[in-house]
Amino acid sequence: MEAAFIIVALVLLFAFLGLGVYVTTKVVKGVARGVDRTITQARRTVEDTTLKARSFGQVGVPGALATLRLDLRNSMRATQQALYEGVQTDASLKESIGLFERLSAHGHELDDELKRLEAEPDRQRTAAALPDLRERTARITQASDSLRWAARDRARRFAEDDLSHLSAQIDVESGALRDWSRAPADDLPHATPTPTPPTWNTPQPAALAEPTPPPQYPWQKTRRPEATT
Repeated sequence: MEAAFIIVALVLLFAFLGLGVYVTTKVVKGVARGVDRTITQARRTVEDTTLKARSFGQVGVPGALATLRLDLRNSMRATQQALYEGVQTDASLKESIGLFERLSAHGHELDDELKRLEAEPDRQRTAAALPDLRERTARITQASDSLRWAARDRARRFAEDDLSHLSAQIDVESGALRDWSRAPADDLPHATPTPTPPTWNTPQPAALAEPTPPPQYPWQKTRRPEATT
């Protein structure tokens, strides 16, 4: 009997030790991911600041390359933020996100190429490639801007439709409240209760009415339809 208790105690001990190791590993990995995100964001901020300084402070090929990279990164970042925030309330933007991810691959490829050219010693050859680089940057940023503004226009249209519907409901309710001819509910005569026959404690049938939906609270967002416009 004592051996059984010892075995159970050992099993519980190893189980707690394993759980502790698992939890510790998860915490360490979570902290590491947080540190990596912080480092990435800091590196991106420093790089953007450097590009801004080059685009304003340098002329010629270095300034042109910095301007192209800055325009590309700003457009892609703004579109990514607009789509990923918008999909939280509009599921139809998932398709737009798929298109943006494909466009993002071209954007990263171009950004890497522009970054390599910043260290290219042959400035004359780089200058000759600038027209093509400007055209590619313009095509990517225009596509990115198109997705971003379409998502914003869609969100604004839904907001306007919802506001118009709400305004119509408020107008109807306001008109009802101003109808002075209607007597308040407290002033209505009460009906005389009619006697009910005795019952035999038979079970009553379940209510057939649908349950009352929960109330909608202020500023609560509604799910938008899947169809795109």
